[in-house]
Amino acid sequence: MLFRPSTADFRLIGFYTGRVLLGVGAAMGVPLVVAVALEEVNEVAAFTIGAGLALSVGLLSQLALRTRAPLTAGHGLATVAVSWLLAAFFAAVPLLLSGHYASFLDAYFEAMSGLTTVGLSLVNDVDHMARSTNLWRHLLHFLGGQGIIVVVLSLASAAGRLGSLYTGEGREERILPNVMRTARFIWRVAIAYALIGTAALAAALALARVPVAAIPFHAVTLFASAFDTGGFVPQSASAAFYRSPLVEAVLLVLMTAGAFSFALHYQLWQGRRRELWRNLETRTIFVSTLVLFTLMAIGLGRTGTFTDAGGLLRHGFFQLVSGHTTTGLSTFPGRMFVTDWGVLAPAMLVAAMAIGGMGGSTAGGIKGIRLGLVLKALRRDTRRVLLPEDAVVVETYHATARRVLRDDEVRSAAMLLLLYLLLYLGGGMLGLLYGYPFDQAMFESTAAASSAGFSVGVVRVDLEWPLKVAYTLQMLIGRLEFIAVFTLVGYAVAIVRGRV
Repeated sequence: MLFRPSTADFRLIGFYTGRVLLGVGAAMGVPLVVAVALEEVNEVAAFTIGAGLALSVGLLSQLALRTRAPLTAGHGLATVAVSWLLAAFFAAVPLLLSGHYASFLDAYFEAMSGLTTVGLSLVNDVDHMARSTNLWRHLLHFLGGQGIIVVVLSLASAAGRLGSLYTGEGREERILPNVMRTARFIWRVAIAYALIGTAALAAALALARVPVAAIPFHAVTLFASAFDTGGFVPQSASAAFYRSPLVEAVLLVLMTAGAFSFALHYQLWQGRRRELWRNLETRTIFVSTLVLFTLMAIGLGRTGTFTDAGGLLRHGFFQLVSGHTTTGLSTFPGRMFVTDWGVLAPAMLVAAMAIGGMGGSTAGGIKGIRLGLVLKALRRDTRRVLLPEDAVVVETYHATARRVLRDDEVRSAAMLLLLYLLLYLGGGMLGLLYGYPFDQAMFESTAAASSAGFSVGVVRVDLEWPLKVAYTLQMLIGRLEFIAVFTLVGYAVAIVRGRV
């Protein structure tokens, strides 16, 4: 039997959601300062309005809904889902006022794509967008990549009560003993990589003869796209704009680092480099990358897309890593995936997007740990069949420590794997309903739900609005890994059908 939520339940959810909105409003101060410095008058007004709305609603919630009631797991998960929905709403305001979006739905799609680090875009003329607005798009990647709830945990004095907010964003493992220290470590990692990555990109861009005045902007935005596995670009040509193998090499390193879990980063920061090749998840992703790239190379060889091994390695491998890390940066137009790549190569790219990066990273997708656990379970069950009936079969794996494979872990991994496959298929079926070919519909659906951000041209300004809504929901569901969204739906059903 469902119980209808009480006023106290809504008070809790609203209070903590307000804290997130305060963080979003404060973050708009960065592009606002840039707009003032560059004398972008329209953008100054846009960000003032957007920040004012977010801060006003956030502050009002803190004053009117203040509560000391304990935050249960259900409250926390519902708060995460509501926070992401509303954060995208307020983040979309300055985007809409920029004049580069045809409707609020398009701006909301863009904001959700930014926060969920997807990178699919409905922007008009990004090449002539104001620097401050373009920076805001990429700053959304940075906020969403670390998790906007992490902002709350980093600033809240009562973080011990907010553990369900942390797990609601798709993070299963606490790196340090409590969530506040974990959240602050995540920010330290992000800031450290931001300093190193931006400097490396600046040097590569200088060697690529990008104008000196434009280097800081391009370095910052490219870093946000690569490390936060987002895919937004300061220029419509994506990584191809720079025509630089060195820039692409730096981006490859940053995309790979972004797809590593923060738990693995912690191990590396502690000097435990052996974790790189002992960890089940890094092994799974390494093997899947090797297998998928080999098959992709065979497919590209058959089509004759690249005439030399250098071009195949440079462009084919870059695209595969970009897809596997669910980044979406590209060295050529996405339409070529369906016009020049044949059938096998794009299929391998879809498989890479579907798998995604590591659990607890900025990447999306099924995650390497879940695929690894399911494969380990298959090996264990096969051994049980082949060995004598009285044999005791124990399967172990390494993930920061040696662990025994448990049935509940396998069930959880298999369930989420199945849910992701259904999410990919559901979006693809809706694309078929609107007349798109099966390969294009599945490509776009997988890109949206896995937060990969590649597009073969289906996502565009005149895309049918039901598909815009569907892809927006796929972005949210895929990023939050189902449970927080399911909890919010449960609350909605309880409001209608629950008993007091």
